[in-house]
Amino acid sequence: MKRTYSKTFKIQVARLYLENEISLHQVARHYGIDYSLARRWVARYRLHGASGLEAATRHHYSPSFKRQVIECVAREGLSDRQAEARFNLRSTGLIGKWLVQYHSGQLTKPCPEIERAAPMAKKSVQRPPVDAPERTMSQEELLEELLYLRAENAYLKKLDALIREEKAAARNKKRKRSKG
Repeated sequence: MKRTYSKTFKIQVARLYLENEISLHQVARHYGIDYSLARRWVARYRLHGASGLEAATRHHYSPSFKRQVIECVAREGLSDRQAEARFNLRSTGLIGKWLVQYHSGQLTKPCPEIERAAPMAKKSVQRPPVDAPERTMSQEELLEELLYLRAENAYLKKLDALIREEKAAARNKKRKRSKG
């Protein structure tokens, strides 16, 4: 379950860091919170004051606002975290989603300055070509080939099991040496 923090607590964390010569790691440790959470609160407090630390509510962002954020990120080379703080977004994950929408044309046509990661290539399974004579094999020949393929499969499985056993034995031997 996600823990929620009050606005006053967030302000207290941000002020302790900004008004004292203490590291953000020390502030986070002092309050028992995650460092990245403290960093996010401080960045929002710096840019937006106390209003930047309001309790998260569901926001609907217009397509023009999404475009503005994406174009600003591209133009100024902002990280997702910097853009989140500047535009007072509720999550850095939004920017990645908006970038996908932008490039898919859901927001507008993509502009050339914004680079998009190349899509992963789909692995194509290389199947051996089926020879015409195999299609006309007799039932006896098909059974013979089936038995051969089953034997080959069993052999390969056994070989794989032996290799795994050898690796496990080598790991155990190595562990015993390091302990002893």
